[in-house]
Amino acid sequence: MYQRQIEQLVMLQQVDGEIIALRSELENAPMEIQGLEKKFQDMEASRDIVKEKLGYLTDQLKRLENDMEEDHVRLKKSKSKMMMVGNSKEYHAMVREMDSLEKLNRSRDEEKAAFAEELERQTTADQDISGQVDTVRVELEAARAGLADRMNAAQKRLEVLGALRKEACKVLPPPILSRYEFIRSRLANPVIVSVDQGVCSGCNISIPPQAYIELQKGQQILSCPNCQRLIYWIQHIPGAEKPAEETAAAG
Repeated sequence: MYQRQIEQLVMLQQVDGEIIALRSELENAPMEIQGLEKKFQDMEASRDIVKEKLGYLTDQLKRLENDMEEDHVRLKKSKSKMMMVGNSKEYHAMVREMDSLEKLNRSRDEEKAAFAEELERQTTADQDISGQVDTVRVELEAARAGLADRMNAAQKRLEVLGALRKEACKVLPPPILSRYEFIRSRLANPVIVSVDQGVCSGCNISIPPQAYIELQKGQQILSCPNCQRLIYWIQHIPGAEKPAEETAAAG
């Protein structure tokens, strides 16, 4: 009877460990999607800023080109008028106007070069961030497509585990099950642990010699006096040691 109860408690713990992991997955999976959505939205916002800069730079370049074309026409007209001036005063006035136009054009040439350089830089930035946006979009679409399958699989597995848990609980006497549930409500997994060479694997502290002797007899289910977890002698269920550790890691 003792052996059967220990086996059921160990199995119950393994079931509970998987249930905890699956519930965590059900809770965290949508959050992963939300994280990707936030990343995608932030990257799109950054790309919009770059595109806004590109639009501004393009408009400024067009404005400069139009202004320079108009100045070129004015300069050409001024040169033609110089041939028809009647006195030196008008001539010098025309020269000053032409110098002013040429200086203005040189200034606009420098401004145009600066805008063109920045336009090239922002074009490269737009290409880079657009590629990143596309990558995250594909990742997000794949995550959304797989989320439903993951959630359904986890939910179905939870139903199976729920049935296994009910069966295990039926085998265990109510007082023992109550002890298990009480400890489980207050301590993180594992709830039931093995004792090897007098050391509790739950807290890694030696149990009293007399308690170790009683444990080896295998007549009643005992608790570790240090961590209060349920304990069993490793020799009673040697094959349960590895799964129990895995359950602890999962918890």
